[in-house]
Parts: sequence; structure tokens; C-alpha cells
Amino acid sequence: MPMRIMLADDHPQVRSALRLALEQDPDLTVVAEAGCAQTVREQLPHARIDLLMIDWGLPGLASDDLISWIKCQNSHVRILALSGRPEAGAEALSAGVDSFVSKGDPPECLFSAVRDLRCRL
Repeated sequence: MPMRIMLADDHPQVRSALRLALEQDPDLTVVAEAGCAQTVREQLPHARIDLLMIDWGLPGLASDDLISWIKCQNSHVRILALSGRPEAGAEALSAGVDSFVSKGDPPECLFSAVRDLRCRL
């Protein structure tokens, strides 16, 4: 069964690029997208996802508040934070995300993180 993914980034071009890259792998499927934290909160209960890929600068994220809510509502969902600021990794990990990838890293880093999280499901 494919890993079900929600993409949360306020830039539609980034979501589109991620969708195109991820769906090259038949074991991954993007089932939902969100451009802000409020949309994540609205869609998450109905999306039945395994992985949330979230921009660490997502509008309305309020750092660990959304992450805590997600973990409380859906303890099985893995969270992969993305940011153009590599230094945001420590903050994201301490807020409770399961993994962090810099948007400047090679695509292999993203796929490696996704594979690792898939193994933890």
C-alpha cells in the first residue's frame, strides 16, 4: 500500500515540484495539499495520511503549537519539516517533527528521509 502524503507549503510551485518528484515512486502518493496551517488543521482529520511534509515557515505554523496538535490528534502520522534555512532544523526537531530536510539539500536527502520515515510506520 502506498505511503499517503500531505504537502503543506505556502508556495504552490514548491508543492507542485514536490508532488512531481514524490509521485515518481509508486510507493508514494500525495493525497492532500495545504497552503497554510489552518488548511492543515481542516484537512488532516479526513486525509488519512502517513506523512506530513511541512514547510517550517508555513503561515500560521506558530512553531510547535501545530506540531503538538498533530501529534495529539494523529499519533501515527510522521512529520517531515522542510526549510530553506538549514539552521531551522534544530528548532523543528526540538518541536517534535520526526525528520528535517533543508530545501537546499540534494533530492536524495529528501527521498532518504521519506524512506526512513516509511520504515518507522
